[in-house]
Amino acid sequence: MQPVSREVLARWQVRKTKRQKRAFEAFLLGALREAGYADARAEACGRLVKSRNLIAGDPDRAKVIFTAHYDTCAVLPVPNYITPMNLPVWIFYQLLLVAGIFFGATALAALTWLLPVPEAALYVVSTLVYVAAVCFACIWMVAGKASAHTANDNTSGVIALLEAALALPEERRSEVAFVWFDNEESGLFGSRAFAAKHKAAAQRTLLVNFDCVSDGDTLLVVLPHRMREEPIADVLRASFTPHSPKEAVFPTTRRAFYPSDQIGFRRGIGVAALKRGKLGLYLDRIHTRHDTAFDVENIACCADAMLRLAERV
Repeated sequence: MQPVSREVLARWQVRKTKRQKRAFEAFLLGALREAGYADARAEACGRLVKSRNLIAGDPDRAKVIFTAHYDTCAVLPVPNYITPMNLPVWIFYQLLLVAGIFFGATALAALTWLLPVPEAALYVVSTLVYVAAVCFACIWMVAGKASAHTANDNTSGVIALLEAALALPEERRSEVAFVWFDNEESGLFGSRAFAAKHKAAAQRTLLVNFDCVSDGDTLLVVLPHRMREEPIADVLRASFTPHSPKEAVFPTTRRAFYPSDQIGFRRGIGVAALKRGKLGLYLDRIHTRHDTAFDVENIACCADAMLRLAERV
């Protein structure tokens, strides 16, 4: 990896608060400008939720846009477990998390009945405790303490884009744009605001999004079902087939669902690295203190795929 990429991994894994994100913004844009991207900039957008997307290149003229979110998550006691090609398992896991929140809130509310207060007041107190516990859990998932370990989610995507941007020949740079999205963790707000501001690109331009690409030996490349017969589908398969022990799979959105920024774009491709288990391909450990796996070979595969795709589009 480039020295600047190693520095991101070593020093810039926490990018959650406004102050942290602004500091990283200055660092990343400075590195890009030093590498020859004189137009590297922060683009403020969004109405209800303000975002600052970091851009190198011209997304309105580019033939392909490579993206990754740079904001990071709150640390949680349990991981965000995702099985993109086994939707029932993913839904069941989400329901378990919801049930856990409500069970915990119910237990806390039940404890209030041990208080030495009139029974009439207990109904009010227990209800308030229940509502407060549910609200606290929901808010904590978004606005809680920043996770110190974000190697996979999504320092990996940030570095993959940076590696490709630094290696891209100057004669290709007018045809490619790199965008680091803000506020993915709070609800894809940065990418939605970008799509609203660049409407033509959001509809027509190929966009490839990298989210959690450093923990797993299988690259998942999810294509919109409408693109399955287009010539670009073959170009994508040829570009992302790794020249290494890694493997790649190319389901369409009829077969796989990967919840990240690409879903807001008509020609959006989602890329992630997954592990194989009894329930199929899965992603785990993210949003916890165990998000420390960083496979440099995965980063190289993703960066090489971007460079090959930039040549062929």
